[in-house]
Amino acid sequence: MSSVSAACNESTASECTEQKKPLKACCACPETKKVRDACIIEKGEGSCTDLIEAHKECMRALGFKI
Repeated sequence: MSSVSAACNESTASECTEQKKPLKACCACPETKKVRDACIIEKGEGSCTDLIEAHKECMRALGFKI
C-alpha cells in the first residue's frame, strides 16, 4: 500500500462520517485527490494509474460507489 492510500483507512473513514454531515464526493479524500490531480496535469492520466487507484480506494472506504 502506498503512503498516499495509507492515509485513507477504515477507522479514519468511520470517524469522518460519524462526526460530520454527509460527506460530498468533491470534499472526500483531499490528500489523494490533490496528488492525483497534480500527477494527471503534469504527466497525463496514463502515467498516474497508481494514484488514481489510491484515490478510488479512499473514496470506497468512505462509502462512495466508484
